[in-house]
Amino acid sequence: MKPIHHVTGLLMLEDIAIVISTEAAGNIVAYMLNGRVDALRAQIGKIFRHGTEEERAAALRSVEDDTAALIQRKTSETELTQQWGNSLLSYLTAHPEAREDIESLACSPVTNKTTNIGSMNHYGSGPQIAGDYHGSMTFNR
Repeated sequence: MKPIHHVTGLLMLEDIAIVISTEAAGNIVAYMLNGRVDALRAQIGKIFRHGTEEERAAALRSVEDDTAALIQRKTSETELTQQWGNSLLSYLTAHPEAREDIESLACSPVTNKTTNIGSMNHYGSGPQIAGDYHGSMTFNR
């Protein structure tokens, strides 16, 4: 996809905001579907830094709630994309200085990171981890 700023001569400002918001919303849902919630939190935190702390906290809560709803199939990809698109468009209208951050999310490629395991054996007690692990672990004897 070409960066949004290449098409600005063809579209009105309002149309550009809609395109940016819609593309970013699609990537938000893609991040959720690919299990990249940590990366998504960072992106959302960066976007919503232009608003109030309440707006930022609400957006970060929505990431968690929407990811859970998507995984549990309580909502669809289409519904979430529309919801986030509307939210980002409203936010962009109120905070035009967030355009660059939203555009960055809209243009960023979302890759599906998978872990392929051909065979795995686990002997003894303790955790068995396949894939990336982020956080801390405590082992008690």
